[in-house]
Parts: sequence; C-alpha cells; structure tokens
Amino acid sequence: MSNKFREVPKAEHVQKDLENVESENSTTDTPPPKKRKKGVLAKALSSVFSGTFLTNESTLKHVPFILFLAFIAILYIANGYQADDKIREVNKITNELKELRSEYISTKSDLMFVSKQSEVAKAAEPMGIKEPVVPPMKIETDSLKPQIN
Repeated sequence: MSNKFREVPKAEHVQKDLENVESENSTTDTPPPKKRKKGVLAKALSSVFSGTFLTNESTLKHVPFILFLAFIAILYIANGYQADDKIREVNKITNELKELRSEYISTKSDLMFVSKQSEVAKAAEPMGIKEPVVPPMKIETDSLKPQIN
C-alpha cells in the first residue's frame, strides 16, 4: 500500500508553491478580452428596438401577414368596445324597465283605491248622484220562450 501523503522535502514544496503563485499572477494581470455572446432573444429585441429588422428581406416577406394580424387586433378591440356599449345599453334599458314597472304598480294601486265603492260615492256626491238604498232587483226570464214585443 502506498501512502497518499508522501513527504516532500520542504525546499521542493516551497518551490512548487512559488511556481503556482507566479503562474496565477501572470494570468490574472492581463486577462484576455472576452467577447460577450448575445443571445437570440437579445439580438431580436435589439433589432426590433433599433428598427434594423425592417430592412431584412425575410421581414418584408411577412409584411402582409403582419398587416393581417394588425387588422384582426383592431377588429378584436372594436368588438370589445361594441360589447361594452351593448352591456351599458342593456343595463340602461333594465333600469328603465324597473322604473316603469314600479310606476305601473303605484298607478294600479291608486286606481284600485279610487275605484272602490265608497270612493266612487264620495266623488259622485258633488254632482248630485247618490248611492241607492234599495238593492237592485234581478229580472228572470225564461230563455226557451221567445219574447214578443
């Protein structure tokens, strides 16, 4: 079995450490300039923001499709506005219907109150019409016999 930790003479050990330090110092003093690679997304975004993508041939081929998408987006937005207008109109008509229904109910209750027998008698009193004291009589006829005048 060999020993993992061999004893190295101190002079050799110190000399190796100095060589390692010197090699590290020589590489860290003048680092070579590194070119940073741009990602695909970064390149695409920079070309869109700078406007250079408009000069590419491949972009010009896709202009009709881009215009079509823009047209569809405009239609989508217009449809949203139209739906909002219809919702407002429906709410307005619903509120108006509720108001008319409550007016109908209040008018109907007023009419029922005014058409009671006691109220009609009170309203007819100034005109000289009085309520009869004798109850009406029922006249019965035989419907099988023809009436001759």
